[in-house]
Amino acid sequence: MSAACCGGLECVLCATCARWAWRRCSHAGAGDSASWPAPTAAEFTPIPRACRAILAAYEDDLSQPKWSPSPSGYGIHPASVIRRASNADTADRCPPYLIYLDRHNSELVLAVRGLNLGRGADYRLLLDNRPEAQLFDGGYVHRGLLKAAVWILNREAETLRRALKEAGPGCRLVLTGHSLGAGVAALAAAVAVNSLDRFGGIGREMVRCYAIAPARCMSLNLAVKYADVIHSVVLQDDFLARTPTPLEHIFGSIFCLPCLLFLVCARDTLIPEEKLLRDPTRLYAPGRMFHIVDRKSCSCGRRPPEVRTAIPVEGRFEHIVLSCNAVYDHSLVWIEREAKKALERMEGGYEAMIPPTQPIIARDQSRDREHKDALEKAAQLTKEHCDLDRGIYKESYIPLDYEHNEMNSESESKSDREDAVEKLLNDNKAEGLGR
Repeated sequence: MSAACCGGLECVLCATCARWAWRRCSHAGAGDSASWPAPTAAEFTPIPRACRAILAAYEDDLSQPKWSPSPSGYGIHPASVIRRASNADTADRCPPYLIYLDRHNSELVLAVRGLNLGRGADYRLLLDNRPEAQLFDGGYVHRGLLKAAVWILNREAETLRRALKEAGPGCRLVLTGHSLGAGVAALAAAVAVNSLDRFGGIGREMVRCYAIAPARCMSLNLAVKYADVIHSVVLQDDFLARTPTPLEHIFGSIFCLPCLLFLVCARDTLIPEEKLLRDPTRLYAPGRMFHIVDRKSCSCGRRPPEVRTAIPVEGRFEHIVLSCNAVYDHSLVWIEREAKKALERMEGGYEAMIPPTQPIIARDQSRDREHKDALEKAAQLTKEHCDLDRGIYKESYIPLDYEHNEMNSESESKSDREDAVEKLLNDNKAEGLGR
């Protein structure tokens, strides 16, 4: 009798493991956006340009480019570069960046470089995220990335304001970055739109952020709230947008990807997605999502890329994809190449190569309505969690001790940008105490 019971339990266990393995191995990155509509060419046009701007930030001399994605170069005239900050200039407070004025497209661009595997400062930036969550503007953000974003704005606010004034009223402020830099750029955009008077009083619609292969840096309600400003771009199976931001997970992704994939897949199987969505401290890729799909499931080689976009609440790249391209798709060079091809197809009027496997969201639905619906859905999830635990905001609040910018070995007083951020933090504390 006991032998029969043991045999039955083994069969159930084997069947469960087989079902889990099949579901995980058959999950394809293309399925994450199967129900999303395609963007217009006008919406997607700035993204390949943003990729080239980030690549240009790696060049020492734009007049003699070494890493140009095309023979025509980056489309950036060396004389239009306003500031180029190296590792020495940033003093390890944030990744290096480039500021230039694109007169042809009426854009003032700040491009932040990505994670440098050879520099411990970048790892320390990721490590600066305590187990408790950092409150910001009614949600939660990554502490280290927020400090880096504030430092950049403190240092360059006057430069940006002056350049915007000289460029004229039609010039747009564009913040962009790749990987680690994408998280910094996204949080810099969130801070900037809360202190627009420091940039000459430009409107919110004149600020844009293009986060290329971003790290998860803000909670779900903030990711949806700033979807009109922040646009994230993910290439097919890219691992980073699907990986929690804590440093140990990033290290695992880089140095022991198979181990990480197994552990994350097991977690995804055991923890329902509804429970993850109701955790207000869980971080997500920011803003509106653009998903570039260039491979079929279980296929070798790439196909003509297509792009899908939405402001998702559920299914926001929650599952790691078991793919040999999970790291390869994080490459900025490949993202720029595929984004350029996708834009050329859009401008040429080509139809999507693969029919959707789920009902497509109505294409005539306005972006404003889509944003409003996503905000309401995210707010409902947050409210349900807070009803269960009213003390979470009070317990999780951590005052942010910002570092002051030092110029010429002299400490400056607290900047207006820090005042704006601390005001948002204090508002959160007051809300938490009043719940």
